[in-house]
Amino acid sequence: MHCLQKKLLICIFLILPCLLEASPESIEVSEKVSSVYQAIVRIEVVSETGSNGRMLKTGSLGSGVIIDESGLVVTNHHVAGKATRLTCRLHDGEEIAADLIGADALTDLAVLRLRLEERNPGSSALQVAIFGDSDLVEVGDVCFAMGSPAGLSQSVTRGIISNLALMSNRLGSFRLDGEYVGELVRWLGHDAVIFPGNSGGPLVNQQGKIIGINEVSIASLGGAIPSNLAQSIAEELSEKGYIERSWTGLECQPSLDDEKPGILVSGVIPDSPAKLSRFQPGDLITHFQGRPVQAMIPEDLPPFHQQVCATPPGTVVQMAGFRADLPIKWSLTTQKREPANKREKELKNWGLTLRDLTLFSSLEARRQDSQGAQVHSVAQGGPCFSAKPGLAPGDIITEVDGHPILQVSDLVEVSRKITSNQPIPVPVLVRFERNLATFLTVVKIGPQAEGKGPLEAWKPWLGVSTQVITRDLSQALSLPPPGKGVRISQVFPDTPAEQAGLKTGDFIFRLDRQIIQAHRPEDYEVFGNMIKQYRIGSTISLEILRDDQIFELNATLDKRPTPGKEMPEFEDEQLEFTVRELSFADRVFMRLEPHQNGLLVENVESAGWAALAGLKQGDLLLEMNGSELNNTANFKEKMQVLSREMPQSVLFFVQRGIHTLFIEIQPEWGPS
Repeated sequence: MHCLQKKLLICIFLILPCLLEASPESIEVSEKVSSVYQAIVRIEVVSETGSNGRMLKTGSLGSGVIIDESGLVVTNHHVAGKATRLTCRLHDGEEIAADLIGADALTDLAVLRLRLEERNPGSSALQVAIFGDSDLVEVGDVCFAMGSPAGLSQSVTRGIISNLALMSNRLGSFRLDGEYVGELVRWLGHDAVIFPGNSGGPLVNQQGKIIGINEVSIASLGGAIPSNLAQSIAEELSEKGYIERSWTGLECQPSLDDEKPGILVSGVIPDSPAKLSRFQPGDLITHFQGRPVQAMIPEDLPPFHQQVCATPPGTVVQMAGFRADLPIKWSLTTQKREPANKREKELKNWGLTLRDLTLFSSLEARRQDSQGAQVHSVAQGGPCFSAKPGLAPGDIITEVDGHPILQVSDLVEVSRKITSNQPIPVPVLVRFERNLATFLTVVKIGPQAEGKGPLEAWKPWLGVSTQVITRDLSQALSLPPPGKGVRISQVFPDTPAEQAGLKTGDFIFRLDRQIIQAHRPEDYEVFGNMIKQYRIGSTISLEILRDDQIFELNATLDKRPTPGKEMPEFEDEQLEFTVRELSFADRVFMRLEPHQNGLLVENVESAGWAALAGLKQGDLLLEMNGSELNNTANFKEKMQVLSREMPQSVLFFVQRGIHTLFIEIQPEWGPS
């Protein structure tokens, strides 16, 4: 454990008893709270989210609590629900990798399992926290919020319960993956201080039991998911990996008439069980399965929604109520509730992220079925963006070159067959739907043509960097006529200029007796253009002013070194960065030895695996997994081997300025 962590841990255990030493009861509370404290984990998360036609990688931190000796950890969906890699740090600093067992966006809960089999033999037993009964919580009860605020070491703050049914005032304001969390969750409000990073940590009572899972912070209040709901969701997630719920198609709100208690039907989804059972907006539900139900304020709705969702799919439920003040009964067969949205997937050759349609997303698109691949995001300047017409988020691809597209996997397979062994992009005919209209477009998919365009012809080169002799500069230095030309600001090593004896600070007035007509800043290309008129190997005469002496120097022009933009490069799509070989200018400006090996990082995709690990544009890659990097062809071969072997990490030795460092990239390998 790091020294700082040890000090923080010691301080917490020392301070809590001191703060609470007013009574024996407080000391007892501190001991119980301390035992739960040891069950907290700090969660380091690498997740992927679709945006701008790519799956963007992000790193974040959250909290969780161990609830089972087998290593089950409860946290929030918004912390770990889209994780591709999870690492949990225990209270004593031990780090353990974890796997996502299941996540539920509707309640914002997720369950992880620690990889206990990877622990060192002899490791101490896990401390486990126990759920309490949130129905017994009362306003004014003392509570303790635990977690890792801002990713720091675990912490404990104290407060009281301030609200038993805290909800957001704005309908649908808190959404995760298309789900409205407030549909089922009423938070336990409390004033124990929490910050970003506390999410997923436990809210604990004086008996040292979990009464909530912290989820939000609103001004000075915190909101925690009640433990009874959290425990039931955690148990089902750990058993199945998902939550099975019923769906009716009813949209409800509180009754608008204080004299008429019940649940007001505000809407009925087309083709839903409720529609088939002839529900209508304005109906008032007073009984569900023989039990009275009512909602006079928004906070009353989640318990009703919980009853409906908890009913096994396919159950015939009986409801009673009123329509226009007349009694009415309904019989409804519930349907299995799908998630609002499926996870997005990336198709690099298309420049798209896409999703399979769900029942909800199909209904939102007013479609008769859920067939097709729905566009989630489009890369600016990518193949689909450049098509005429271009694709846009929400479009649904239904056919490619005559092949029906029923789901994203169909599009992946069709694309693979079309682009197989194709060296350049292939135009394909795409049929897609937008709102109620059907469009056709042509998209060029496949690998981009290699190379950077036509190479410039070989040109003569002197090997200097210059600045224009402006009129102001000529007057300030009292230069002799003609007072025009260039000043040498740098002489590159091993060049015609160095061999001819040119030096930094020399003034050049004439080239082969011709005045260099440069006296304004915009004339910076005049001298270079005069050089380009000669053949490689030509000898030129330069009129030089040095130390108040004018004389002539001869120089024999050589072939211009290959510029950086024409050096061989390689883009690795797995790790999402581009490298190229070093140019003459790179070696000069980076102060490298003439035969220094390495590849220059030319581009790093934002939110990619390389960027997530800390690689930066301008870095010089010296080694990969201990092997020197000499050229892009060799690097490409090494990366192809790695993409087949799929190691957990790739280690680069990097030079950044005068510093060197090791950068470990830990990708989730996909199809090459």
